[in-house]
Amino acid sequence: MLRLALYQPDIPQNTGTMLRLAACLDVAVEIIEPAGFDVSDRHLRRSGLDYIDHVALARHRSWAAFEAWRREAGHRLVLATTAGALPYTDFAFAPGDCLLMGRESAGVPEAVHAAADARIVVPIRPGLRSLNVAVCAAMILGEAIRQVGSRGSADGALPN
Repeated sequence: MLRLALYQPDIPQNTGTMLRLAACLDVAVEIIEPAGFDVSDRHLRRSGLDYIDHVALARHRSWAAFEAWRREAGHRLVLATTAGALPYTDFAFAPGDCLLMGRESAGVPEAVHAAADARIVVPIRPGLRSLNVAVCAAMILGEAIRQVGSRGSADGALPN
């Protein structure tokens, strides 16, 4: 199963959109705290609507806790970053990859960049800064699922 990790998310609406995306695409979500808002179950339910019950969700109290979990589990860390050198469409995704999205306000610190197994970018028009984090996550997850296949039926539908 692919995983979507959110590094200290700032905006509850973006987090809710990515939780809904993950639920619909059958992708696990890892939230790396601290977040810029209350990530209690009650608040996540508000931002993730009724989709929160359909996503495999784990919270990690810190980057160090997440990184220890990830290394033990053997997940490759794929960082989406505006500083990435490799377009996401040129990257070879694998089952079990953990796609890391940075903070909306600041991305990720250098230590997180250094820990990534790969750094990818969604190429955009010169002179513009970045896409919305949830839009970027959707584009990259779509490509990753296209490459590794879904766990759904032969027609591409995910299981109910």
